Amino acid sequence: MIIKVCGMRDEENIRQLEQLDIDWMGFIFYPDSPRYAGKEVKYLPSKIKKVGVFVDQNPQIVRERAKDNHLFAVQLHGNEPPWYCINLRDEGYKVIKSFGIDKDGFIPLAQLHAYEGKCDYYLFDTKTDLHGGSGKKFNWSKLAHYKGDTPFILSGGISPEDVEEIKSLSFPNFAGIDINSRFEIAPAIKDIEAIKRFIKQFR
Repeated sequence: MIIKVCGMRDEENIRQLEQLDIDWMGFIFYPDSPRYAGKEVKYLPSKIKKVGVFVDQNPQIVRERAKDNHLFAVQLHGNEPPWYCINLRDEGYKVIKSFGIDKDGFIPLAQLHAYEGKCDYYLFDTKTDLHGGSGKKFNWSKLAHYKGDTPFILSGGISPEDVEEIKSLSFPNFAGIDINSRFEIAPAIKDIEAIKRFIKQFR
């Protein structure tokens, strides 16, 4: 089960986090986000796979950020069409396409179908005008309606108290979790001890 911690920026915070048993670290390259990492992250972990988060960005900008920050994957939170995903995959990047799920848990199955086979992962996040980072959950039980072949990452309001509920979820292609705002002291500053406790229980 993949553990991704997203919204990182501070060098010391990144250094502390990379000592923990996580798989992916996310950096937000969307300028309107309170967790915007800038054009180039000052310190990049060497052992943890790096994921860049983008929203409707010019593909050339995505390529530049990906190269400069040694990204393993790009995570797309806007209205990027399927061809956009295909092009990035062809260039060697893993592609994670995010879909906003409303609080009742409605899964946009027709929309997902259009991206089937064109992304490496889907990310199911709580629907918000801010393109994520709301700290709110949707109804996770509704994920049982998803029958696609693309593995998915669960996001949206995951908190330190959710370990047992997440471990009880049993869905085909449930590949991992993405934690962010509910583990923060301030935007882009993670509570390392809280994450450490969470991982110990989760693993």
